Amino acid sequence: MSTPQNRRALDARRDRARTPPADDAAAPPDEPATTGNDDAPQAGRRRQWGAERASAPLSIMHPVPGRRALAFGRLAMVTTVACWAIYVITTVLRELVENRDFDLRLTLELVSYLLVVSFLSFSALMYLTARQGALNRFRDHRRVPRAALDRHFDGGYDRLVTVLVPSYIEEPAVVRQTLWSAALQEFPHLRIVLLIDDPPHPTDPERIASLEVSRALPGEIEAALREPRERFEAAAAAAAERLGTGIVRPEDVAELADHYLWAAEWLEAMAAAEPVRDHTDEFFVERVLGGLASDLRLTELALRAAFEQGGAPEPDRMRQLHHRLVWIFSAELTAFERKAYRSLSHEANKAMNINAYISLIGKDWAVEHTADGAVLREAGPGDEVHLSVPESEYLLTLDADSMLLRDYCMRLVEYLEQPGHERVAVTQTPYSSYRGAPTRIERIAGASTDLQHIQHQGMSYYGATFWVGANAIIRTRALQDIATTEEVGGFPITTYIQDRTVIEDTESSIDIGAHDWTLLNYPERLSYSATPPDFGSLIVQRRRWANGGLLILPKLFDQLRERRRLRERVLMREVLLRTNYMASIAWASFGLLFLLAYPYDSRLLSVWVFLAAVPYFWCMGSDLRACGHRFTDIFRIYGFNLGLLAVNLAGVLKSLQQAMTGEKIPFARTPKVRNRTAAPAIYVLVPWLIVAFSALTFWRDLQAQNWGNAAFALFNAVLCFWAIVAYIGVWNSVVDFVLGIVDWLFVPERQPRRRDRRPAAPGPVNWQAILYHGDRRLGPTRRADELERRRRAGRR
Repeated sequence: MSTPQNRRALDARRDRARTPPADDAAAPPDEPATTGNDDAPQAGRRRQWGAERASAPLSIMHPVPGRRALAFGRLAMVTTVACWAIYVITTVLRELVENRDFDLRLTLELVSYLLVVSFLSFSALMYLTARQGALNRFRDHRRVPRAALDRHFDGGYDRLVTVLVPSYIEEPAVVRQTLWSAALQEFPHLRIVLLIDDPPHPTDPERIASLEVSRALPGEIEAALREPRERFEAAAAAAAERLGTGIVRPEDVAELADHYLWAAEWLEAMAAAEPVRDHTDEFFVERVLGGLASDLRLTELALRAAFEQGGAPEPDRMRQLHHRLVWIFSAELTAFERKAYRSLSHEANKAMNINAYISLIGKDWAVEHTADGAVLREAGPGDEVHLSVPESEYLLTLDADSMLLRDYCMRLVEYLEQPGHERVAVTQTPYSSYRGAPTRIERIAGASTDLQHIQHQGMSYYGATFWVGANAIIRTRALQDIATTEEVGGFPITTYIQDRTVIEDTESSIDIGAHDWTLLNYPERLSYSATPPDFGSLIVQRRRWANGGLLILPKLFDQLRERRRLRERVLMREVLLRTNYMASIAWASFGLLFLLAYPYDSRLLSVWVFLAAVPYFWCMGSDLRACGHRFTDIFRIYGFNLGLLAVNLAGVLKSLQQAMTGEKIPFARTPKVRNRTAAPAIYVLVPWLIVAFSALTFWRDLQAQNWGNAAFALFNAVLCFWAIVAYIGVWNSVVDFVLGIVDWLFVPERQPRRRDRRPAAPGPVNWQAILYHGDRRLGPTRRADELERRRRAGRR
């Protein structure tokens, strides 16, 4: 928690940030350099009506559910199954019995409608099941005391955590906050590597400036940490010498309190200098910097109280408290660019960016300059070492738009090192959304993210969790177990995290399980990540999420068969939850499409179908309210999903295309810009078509007195229209559609053919390339004297 003085200072900074500066006004000297769209007004995005006002994030600890909540969750699952079964008996079987003349159309409608209702009910049941598992975890979880954590890592703890932050054309201000949140982790040995994946030699001046700023970030942060680190290292060394006598003097306690006060004031001074343009900046100031400063002030308060009351901590505890200050400010930071080396993979995706660096861990490397560029070779005895990458027991993968709270590393590593967790390969806290979103679509996307956090916690309860790639701590040994190596262009390329699909974290979860490793989620909120702020960027993210699950499903079934062959116990709940996680987008999208488009016979409708869905929506509303959102967001999320129907279908169809062709789908990164990202025309057109068709269906069923279908069509028309207005924007959808049509009709001007058939003047012979590659021609070879004639002609 921040002090009232800090809060008032934050409010004042926010007010100043929302006041546009004069045209000629220079930026404050402490403001981080920005590029591209950061030249927009300093207030960031304009706050929409209906956006989120409260910016305080949720509590780190989940509320402990009572017996009533657990009982209601079980009742919800039973009710869903019972209502579905009653529907099958009272409607489906009845129609089959009464269909004595065998009406083929009615029979086909009956079967297809039953399949759609069954799949949707199954997904609802899986949501309720995972939710129940999450409630059980929240009930049983007990937070590890701070002293126990300090004791665990005291006494010469030497295991290294390497934080990998993959970055591709990110705003430097966003990356800077991510790096700071990692650098201030309270962990003994921390090495942070910014994996810059930008083109290494851009020509655009803005890209050049942005790349230079990103390259300089690790050094700037490490330099800023130098003063507090040196201060606290010296204090810890002096204290260790004094405490060796086993006596804690009152002045030792007072001095330690002064050190904690100095550290808190250092962080508060940094927070006061930070610009606050939007809700993510506010989170960084209040929760990353302010949260750590508040924690340090609390320790200082306890030490002052001990001094005033004539007491003192034990010598070991005093030493641990000194070490904690050293750990906070002793991170090592560096940057690495794989595209600077020809010997590393240049595949355009996040997985191979991370894989390239992991393949270097634990070895010394020499740089060899060739005609194609620099190549990394493992250094041998007597070779000059240009790059040394230390061994690392753990890896922390962290997206460049995510932030960690102060004790993420400490708590999760301690969790991995508990007895019984020796075969846990990955642990994480599935990320939560930043609060105070300025746009309605970011708020509702954040609400769905918070629901996913609960779902992943529950899936851990049944041993069915998946790695969510925004952040995770991974045992390096587990990745080495699933590694595959192939030779590409004469260089060995090792793949740890598979990039066959664009949901690499999900596929890697299956690979890890196939090698007798498991995954667990830590049941606290310790990580946060950005959600797309506009419809265009959301499309990129959700289309990627919808693509790949069907491709991974056969690998899951192969793993389950192997586990059964080895007599390993496989719970049905795990199988169902994993299957639903990977395939539910496919059947839910096609099922909703059928319900919207096909005029089913009214005899197939039943109140029991509605009652089977009530527990799902009621529990979802309760979860939303528990996460600080509104119960009525269940309707907004439904409309939100209607607007994304075409996006999800496109992702599923891409999976089917990849399955048939075997081609790898390009990885599309979610745009992270302050201005709006344009959406493809088809994705803004389909929601309007849903509204129009649903309105037409409503009118037709109203005339036919088909009241059930009419009500469903009206419900869809209203919520989808609301989603267009609230999340896309009527004018934005018109602009994006027109832009899409213009781009489709536009044909680039063809360059005129060269009529001059004279051969071009020969250039200088690239002797370095010839000596490095040899003859790369595939056709008939020319004589060596012809090459000599070219060389002589070039001289003339």
